[in-house]
Amino acid sequence: MLGKNMARVSLVLLILVALGFFFATYNMLTLILHLRSQTSGKSEPSELFDPVITMPEELKKEKRKMPFHVALTATDAPYSKWQCRIMYYWYKKVKDLPGSEMGGFTRVLHSGRPDNLMNEIPTFVVDPLPSGLDRGYIVLNRPWAFVQWLQKAQIKEEVCSHGQCSYIMMAEPDHIFTKPLPNLAKGEYPAAFSFFYIKPAENEKIIRKFYPEEKGAITNVDPIGNSPVIILKSQLEKIAPTWMNVSLGMKDDPKADTAFGWVLEMYAYAVASALHGVKHILRKDFMIQPPWDLSSEKSFIIHYTYGCDYNLKGELTYGVIGEWRFDKRSYLRGPPPRNLSLPPPGVPESVVTLVKSVNDATANIPTWDDGK
Repeated sequence: MLGKNMARVSLVLLILVALGFFFATYNMLTLILHLRSQTSGKSEPSELFDPVITMPEELKKEKRKMPFHVALTATDAPYSKWQCRIMYYWYKKVKDLPGSEMGGFTRVLHSGRPDNLMNEIPTFVVDPLPSGLDRGYIVLNRPWAFVQWLQKAQIKEEVCSHGQCSYIMMAEPDHIFTKPLPNLAKGEYPAAFSFFYIKPAENEKIIRKFYPEEKGAITNVDPIGNSPVIILKSQLEKIAPTWMNVSLGMKDDPKADTAFGWVLEMYAYAVASALHGVKHILRKDFMIQPPWDLSSEKSFIIHYTYGCDYNLKGELTYGVIGEWRFDKRSYLRGPPPRNLSLPPPGVPESVVTLVKSVNDATANIPTWDDGK
């Protein structure tokens, strides 16, 4: 009789324990779902989420800024100058807005001599490659320019809690900042834009000449170029000389030169980074490229490398000069005029924003019509 009573008590206890675990688990799941709903929709997808204890708002506000120095390489050709002026205008316009971690700015001028924008844009003059070495591919001067600038310039951009950790953003003249840009890099992981036309796996035979199999998988070579990239200065100091050597090596290789064409130095940067074991955080929201990207709402930069051609119905006529067009190559010898005509109805917002941004800059840059 005593044994039966003990069995009944044990059964009751087991049921009570099971119920206790059930309710505890239910309450925990409810709390997690509640907290997740409160944190959904945050603008920073990389923010860490603790399902039980969230970071107090006051600590989030006290997060230390990690400014980065904006650097773009440029020539002294009129085509490069007007783009630099517009780029610098938009840098100044968004630099001090909430959410920005943009620090100083340098135009790294690889003409070997000062030009007439020295007083308008902070500029550091470096030498071009020796005559004939670029074989007409002037972009080969870009890695050599960064090597010189990093060696000679005093780039002081802030320290972080564990010591010196300056960041640099490599940019290009045909970039327009659409909103304040935070530091998208995370520690030793640089941030970069993923280009759909940089395909290391499809060009493995060529890339293996410069990134041999013993170095690692072909997937270690990111689908990126050097710009836009936000990276630690110490990392770039190591990568830049390798980037220069790989660029020259690829240019000397007929198969690489033919296969990579105008994006050769982009592939070279991707390979150089892999050789140094540097992997990048790929950010699709880093920038857009009209006319293929239709909206600028969620991006930080407009890269206007492609021509935008449309008929008056607002239909894209890429490859055929449109009834309405904006193409930076239309202004090789001098800047575009102020107050460009806006696209016809039906053209994507990204293209409209691009033209409005150009007009905003040209309307507010003094001496624009002087043809600098």
